[in-house]
Amino acid sequence: MEIIGIIGYILAGLAVGIVVGRYLLRSLLKKQEANAQTKVKKILKDAESHAEILKKDRLLEAKEKFLQLKTDHEQEVNAKNNQINQRENAIKQKEQSVNQRLENMNRKEQDLDNQKKNLEKQTEIAVKKQEEVDLLKNQHVKQLETIAGLSAEEAKNQLVENMKTEARAQAMIQVKDIVDEAKLTATKEAKKVVIQTIQRTAVEAAIENTVSIFHIESDEIKGRVIGREGRNIRALEAATGIEIIVDDTPEAIILSGFDPVRREIARLALHRLVTDGRIHPARIEEVVAKTKKQIEDEIVEIGERTVIDLGIHGLHPELIRMVGRMRYRSSYGQNLLHHSREVANFCATMAAELGLNAKMAKRAGLLHDIGKVPDDNPELPHAILGMQLAEKYKEHPEICNAIGAHHDEIEMTSMISPIIQACDAISGARPGARREVVESYIKRLKELEELALSYPGVEKTFAIQAGRELRVIVESERITDQQAELLAADISNRIQTEMTYPGQIKVTVIRETRSVAFAK
Repeated sequence: MEIIGIIGYILAGLAVGIVVGRYLLRSLLKKQEANAQTKVKKILKDAESHAEILKKDRLLEAKEKFLQLKTDHEQEVNAKNNQINQRENAIKQKEQSVNQRLENMNRKEQDLDNQKKNLEKQTEIAVKKQEEVDLLKNQHVKQLETIAGLSAEEAKNQLVENMKTEARAQAMIQVKDIVDEAKLTATKEAKKVVIQTIQRTAVEAAIENTVSIFHIESDEIKGRVIGREGRNIRALEAATGIEIIVDDTPEAIILSGFDPVRREIARLALHRLVTDGRIHPARIEEVVAKTKKQIEDEIVEIGERTVIDLGIHGLHPELIRMVGRMRYRSSYGQNLLHHSREVANFCATMAAELGLNAKMAKRAGLLHDIGKVPDDNPELPHAILGMQLAEKYKEHPEICNAIGAHHDEIEMTSMISPIIQACDAISGARPGARREVVESYIKRLKELEELALSYPGVEKTFAIQAGRELRVIVESERITDQQAELLAADISNRIQTEMTYPGQIKVTVIRETRSVAFAK
């Protein structure tokens, strides 16, 4: 019972505590709520006051900005007004100027009208005077015709002819003076450069023919070369591509073929066969094969030695081989390799004298005739073919142009092209450098003489110094000294345009007057 009573007291205390706690909690919550409302009101009041301050600041800023914009606008308006005023003043000045010009033009028009009236009066007077002058002139002409016995047209024609003759004579004298002055001034340095180039270049052997005759010790060897029923000579011709001519020529066998390299192979192979003594088809094929290999190696070696001697680097191997093939090619009796080496040295010296690229000029000089030694023979001029080969093996465009233009097949576009052409002519025109076939040589001399004889007043012509000079004798009664000068120039121009010749030809016109008297 006591325990129950204790529990009852405890429960009663708990109930009282709960009631008291709830009351205290409610009073505490009410107090906090009142404090929170006070804080909120305070925050709202502060926010309102802050917003009012910000509002006033923004209003002040807006007013200041409005005032600034208003000031700027007023300044801009004032500036535009000033510009408008200036333009108006300028327009007023122009109007005044235009008005003044109009007044001046009006005055000038009046003056012109007055002058026109004066000119018309003067023209009328001049026309009357001209009619009077024409009448007097006609009377004077009739009197002159009566006195001279010639009509006015005949006298005019005679006067015109006399004036033409006099003008032609004066023109000839003037042309001669101009030509002489040009020769003294324009060719002085050119002659100096050419002479120095020739003097400074060592000239090698000028003429070296490819061999076309094989000499033997006795005619007995001819039978061995021919062989039984001609089998040896047929085998040799088939292997070399050269025609072997065994005739009655004493101690000689003739090798006939267009390709000089094949002809040299045939000569060396024949020499080995005759020296060895064993001549039969199998041996012939073996010897010819070895000889071809030897010649090809020798061609490459000659090409390499040539480019090394000339100091030329970076040349394509195929071009080096073509340079070596020049050793077995000749033109008018002049060995092509010696000619090309000579042209290369000439070009280097001349280019150095003129301040151009001497190495490029030397390279172009060596390669200028490679179109003469290709393995095949296309129907192209050798200059064009050489240019195509140089382009194929990546040579410089200036070198390609110099090769293609050295016989004027194409237009010259580089400075070294005329040097190559000039040096090629110098090398081929030296005395003893080349020789021609007798028939073509005689034909060229006859053509020279006939060309000069075609001119009126030419009495005789003589081609002398192996066709290097043409002497023309004219009739002194028909050709004057001035006409002789023009005749020489005209003949030389026709020779240049109508004929093909090596080097240059000097044209000399001779006019001789003889007076003969006898003392008895």
